[in-house]
Amino acid sequence: MTPQIHSQQPATDALKPMSPVQARQTRAFIDGLASEARPYWDMVEIGDELSRDLHLSAELVILYSDGVEDFNPWYEGWRMNSWHIEGESPFGGAIVPPLLVSHFVLSVQFDATRPFSIGSIHTYHDSEILEPIPVGATVRITTRATEKFEKRGRRYVRHAVEVTDVSNGLLYFRETRDILSL
Repeated sequence: MTPQIHSQQPATDALKPMSPVQARQTRAFIDGLASEARPYWDMVEIGDELSRDLHLSAELVILYSDGVEDFNPWYEGWRMNSWHIEGESPFGGAIVPPLLVSHFVLSVQFDATRPFSIGSIHTYHDSEILEPIPVGATVRITTRATEKFEKRGRRYVRHAVEVTDVSNGLLYFRETRDILSL
């Protein structure tokens, strides 16, 4: 029996199931990376500040809690067929899992209006939880590049992060994080 010979497809097109539209979009994204991507170190200047608002809905809390398998009744601002409820915790109503907002910091740090950065790895963070965040709050995540430094021949960009309540300015969360760059 003679083995069949298949034509070679680009690796991204071999992922299944992938519609023709998805394959085109993926190919365009990868081609754009090859032509416009730059190291994160070159894209960020000390003092650069970016922010984004995030509504911490009961649904977002459910998705996060399920994903990290953190099933604490303090986070339950919903009930089947009732949907939104106050919930209960030692802080009053339902609260957001403390590190949920930390997961969204990278989506703020990497500015979608700039070419994609290559060769960056989140290597360090130090988080400080100052206040519980109530389920249903809208927060502003602000990240500011505070320092560029080299350590053992590698380049790093340090960011100061603050998470505040959009309605009253209450500071909920603070973080320092480093990004290793090519």
